Amino acid sequence: MDMDPNTFKAVQFQTSTDGKVAYITLNRPRHHNAIDQHMPLEIRAAVRIANADPRIHCIVLKGSGRGFCGGYDLNIYAASAQRGETEGSQDLTRGYEPFQDYLLMKECTNCYTELFRSHKPTIAQVHGAAVAGGSDIALCCDLVVMAEDARIGYPPSRVWGCPTTAMWAYRVGAEKAKRMLFTGDLINGEEAAAMGLVLKAVPASQLDDTVNLLVERIKSVPINQLWMQKQVINNTMEGSMESSQRLATVFDGITRNSPEGVAFQQLASREGFKTAVSSRDDPGRTERYRKLWKSVL
Repeated sequence: MDMDPNTFKAVQFQTSTDGKVAYITLNRPRHHNAIDQHMPLEIRAAVRIANADPRIHCIVLKGSGRGFCGGYDLNIYAASAQRGETEGSQDLTRGYEPFQDYLLMKECTNCYTELFRSHKPTIAQVHGAAVAGGSDIALCCDLVVMAEDARIGYPPSRVWGCPTTAMWAYRVGAEKAKRMLFTGDLINGEEAAAMGLVLKAVPASQLDDTVNLLVERIKSVPINQLWMQKQVINNTMEGSMESSQRLATVFDGITRNSPEGVAFQQLASREGFKTAVSSRDDPGRTERYRKLWKSVL
């Protein structure tokens, strides 16, 4: 049974005054729109509602507050870990059950991928940050428009994660995807656009107008035309993408339960996720690397 958007807890669903555009807003602003247990299911439900509406031509996905999405809500999972109830990561009281982990994370992946499979074009409007699981969500959209000062990347590729939607190589090719996942770098909108990861980057003050201009152009095309063009392009990716996502979801579970992954979670449980992330990413070293990297480009 389809969900009622009035009951959504982590997402808002609205349509434009002319009824031709659906707006899905990630709506946990006090938590940087971090992913909780409700958000993946509500994203999928909202996309399905938009697809079922014969008036809607396209879908815009954005975040409320200071950013797009800060990834999974680690505070929720940290508290669960301390109670021995962790979902999606190592439960030290019972050991690692790979099949249950896979089922849970593949369901999240399927929810995000609904944006890719949507009959109507999907556009991610990214400000602030689209980090870790937030990048998974954004990159499942057909088009991504970023603010120049926004950031995107998958830092957990350093320790404790693998991007389950596996969209990086499809967007930027093998070499640039490897660069992003070997380093866990966050890049700004300008770098993302130059790399070809996103369609366009604009000053933050122009982000709304730029997306609106794109939407106005798309919604003037018949819905059946939009669907057919999208199907032709998606068909070139879908078979290999399903295999990539299956493997990535298995590896995501393994990375969270490898010796390094368990050590990361234990540090997080003792001293908090901010300390664990700082130790993993070493902000000082990362900033020095970024300056040197940019200087040789």
